[in-house]
Parts: sequence; structure tokens; C-alpha cells
Amino acid sequence: MEYLSDRVKSLAVSQTLAMAQKSRELKAKGIDIISLSIGEPDFNTPDYIKEAAKKAIDDNYSKYPPVPGYNDLREAISEKFRRENGLNYSPDQVIVSAGGKHSLINVILSIVNPGDEVIILAPYWVSYYDQVILAGGKPVIISATLENDFKIRPDQLESAITDKTRLVMFNSPSNPTGMVYTRQEMEKLARVIEKHEGVFVISDEIYEHIIFEGEHVSMASFDFIYDRVITVNGVSKGYAMTGWRIGFIGAPLWIAKACNKLQGQFTSGVCSIAQRAALAALQGTGESQKIMRDAFLRRRNLICGLLKDVKGLKVRIPQGAFYVMPDITWYLGKSDGETTINTSDELALYLLDKAQVATVGGDAFGSPECLRISYATSDDLLVEAVKRIKVALNRLS
Repeated sequence: MEYLSDRVKSLAVSQTLAMAQKSRELKAKGIDIISLSIGEPDFNTPDYIKEAAKKAIDDNYSKYPPVPGYNDLREAISEKFRRENGLNYSPDQVIVSAGGKHSLINVILSIVNPGDEVIILAPYWVSYYDQVILAGGKPVIISATLENDFKIRPDQLESAITDKTRLVMFNSPSNPTGMVYTRQEMEKLARVIEKHEGVFVISDEIYEHIIFEGEHVSMASFDFIYDRVITVNGVSKGYAMTGWRIGFIGAPLWIAKACNKLQGQFTSGVCSIAQRAALAALQGTGESQKIMRDAFLRRRNLICGLLKDVKGLKVRIPQGAFYVMPDITWYLGKSDGETTINTSDELALYLLDKAQVATVGGDAFGSPECLRISYATSDDLLVEAVKRIKVALNRLS
């Protein structure tokens, strides 16, 4: 007999991680799987960062670190916010956590009460929805369309806000779509927020360094809502440090203190060696970021060109991150004689089985008409993956 809590029963399994696990299991059996499912740069962590971690071990950074992070790391993050984003967060307003996901749940648990409404813009990153559920909040979904580049309009946001709204989850550049809001588009949304006292914004900016067109704009840079924005970032994507598990926030002081209090009861301070590596990353020249960004731009152009030649797919060119999210509606209801495709999740499983290519169905992202493809892999594998996808999809009619 299992006596699981209702909160655990209410959570879904992360579909991105589930598909990555299936891919690893099939690879372990000797099956040639090309994984386009996981949101992880295929680059190694730059050497200067690894050297800093090795030095930290030699320097005996082996004791409990402060709960909110080492002071010099928080100072470096404060300086990063000022230099790169034009944001004035003092070190006391910065909390270092075990990855961006940890930063997000800290904030949500700190300000969302059971019954509070949290607005989530779809397509959304998979964990937003379930983290709100974990806090007892009520997700309110605003859907954006491919025709509008997966961006919502200010009137949609205005219509979704009620007297129960506590939080808006905002993400640009976006996982899963790769779209990027312009400064003008963001200011219009910020003006809507301004009118509703007591409504806060989590601005998830983890992909800020992977942007191909225009500029990255921080939501907190609009001074009229600065005191109601929590900026979430980290070193995972921009520095190829996914496994180091370092995320951070810049927030109003009272929220930072709440996250510090909460984290003190969950994890305490996060890995001391990873923190020293993150400090080196933030103090680096940014050369490695440019190399990665140039590679992702080349791959974006490559895969989007290939996908446009696949019958039935609708593709919009992403402006950032390393994802593309084609509309696959044309294939719903079609069959190869053995399998009928009724949902995007079923199409993802079909491609895993028939093409040996791992993708993620759009259902998990609040966009059941789409499929998320990560192009964080080599050019040769992207060419081969789309070739396999095309052959598999041609069997459906």
C-alpha cells in the first residue's frame, strides 16, 4: 500500500526528462538514437571554469557555504546584472540556488498561496505548470499562436488578470519556442502589470546569451515595475554548465529574504565547488559564449531550412535559445497502418520508435499542436535526424 501525499500525486513527470531517459535506455541497448529532446548545450564547460573548480578543491572549499551563496559570487552576480542588464540588485537581493529550476520554485513557494492564480504563457516550459500546482496555486494559461510568433498580446494579459492573480511567469528568449519579445512588446505587457498592484512577474532569462536577432531585454529594466519583478537566471545555458547546478535570482529584498529562509530549510547553500566555478564563469571574457551562439545560429538556419522541406510542418524561425517548435497539426489523425497519431505526444513516441529520433510532444508545453525540437547537437546529426523524421512522416497518410 502506497501512502503518497496529494501534492506528489498532483505532479506530472517532466516530459523532457522522461524522453531523455527513454533515449538513454535505448542507446544503452545499442539502438542508434539521435536525441533532440533535452535542453542542454552539447559543448563542454570552458577550461578556465574547470580550472577554477579544481583550484577550489585544492583550496579546501569543502565546508558549508552561506545559505544565499558566497558573498563574492553574489557580488559578481550583482555586477553582472548591472553591466549586462542595467539592473540594480545589491548582493543582498541575490540568492544562489541549485539551478534555475530551484530558483523558480523558491520564488513561487515564497509568494504564492493556495488558491492564488498564476498566469502562464503557452507554449511554456514544462515545470512552470507543475511548480504552481505544488505551491497550491491555480495555473491560468494564455495561449499564443504560431502565427503571432508564439507571443501574447497585451489585451490577452489584461483579460486574464483577476483579483486573485498573484504572479505572471514570463520567459524570453523562450523555451520551448525560441521566440524573443522586443523591447516595445515587453513594455506594453509591463504597462498592463503596472495597473494591477499586487501582481508580480518572474522573468526567466536563462537563455539571454543565446539570442540571434535584436537585443535581450530584462523585464525589471522597466523601472515602473522594477519592484514587482523577480529576475531568474543562471550559468547552465550560457556557459555550458548544466550539470554544475547553479541558478540565481535578483529580487526585491523582502522576496530575497524569503527565498533565503526557505532555502535554509531545504538545501542550505548549494555546492561550494560549483559556486567557485560559477564565479569564474561570470568573471570571464564571454568568448566561449560567442562561440556557442555562433554555432547555435548556424544550426538554427540549418534545421529550419531542412524542416521547411518536410511536408505538413509549419515552421517559424526562432530568434534565440536552441529550440524550434513546428506545428504538426497536419499529421494528427493520420496512420502508417499500424499506429494512428492522435496527439503530439503520440507523434513524438512514433518518431522515437520509427525514426530513432527523440523529440518532445507539445502537450507538455501547453501547445498540443506542436512538437519541440532541440538543435543543441552537431550539424551532421541534425541533417541525419531530419532525414529520418522525413522518412517516418512520409509513412503517415
